Amino acid sequence: MFNRRSVARAIAVLAIVSLWFAPVKAGELEEGAEGFIRSLAEQAIQSLTDQSVSHSERVTRFRVLFNDAFAVRSIGKFVLGRYWRKASDDEKTEYLALFEDLMVASYVDRFARYAGETLEIRKSRAEKTNTATVFTEIKRPAGAKPIRVNWLTGTDGKVYKILDVIVEGTSMSTTLRSDFGSIVRQKGGSVAGLIEELKKKTASLKENKT
Repeated sequence: MFNRRSVARAIAVLAIVSLWFAPVKAGELEEGAEGFIRSLAEQAIQSLTDQSVSHSERVTRFRVLFNDAFAVRSIGKFVLGRYWRKASDDEKTEYLALFEDLMVASYVDRFARYAGETLEIRKSRAEKTNTATVFTEIKRPAGAKPIRVNWLTGTDGKVYKILDVIVEGTSMSTTLRSDFGSIVRQKGGSVAGLIEELKKKTASLKENKT
């Protein structure tokens, strides 16, 4: 029997995949996905854990890493859900820029912290013909409990991108979709209202890091 979380997760996977990826051979997925996540971890260590660089430089480095590794536009569209179709072209452009800013401001320090610890790949599992989940653990110091981080990846056969990050069972994309949808409803179905809230949120996050 499927519970509500598993159904929502399945819908999330299908929705994001349909926005960007074309089917490829399933046999290549697991090896390619593991290699992609391993490479990403190495890049994160090199670019984000250097204590000699300023926070602003770390943000710049993470933005590059984020855009290279994540299917940013597809995730952003999925998170906005049915309100994407209601948004004007200008609103879509502004929303996607703010979505990127929010993700960078929210996750730069978390990824830097993860990169400074040991990421261990436990296994991978092909989900569809072009998606695979890589199951990892973040090993923490002093015997602390490891953090389970699963990476949903997709590929067109050449390029791999992250579609979702699930930390201890909580999906980044579905959580954001719920949060953003709630804000839009509170604003009377207005995407412009969400955009204003995102501006405030990103400004607050940036101010707290200065």
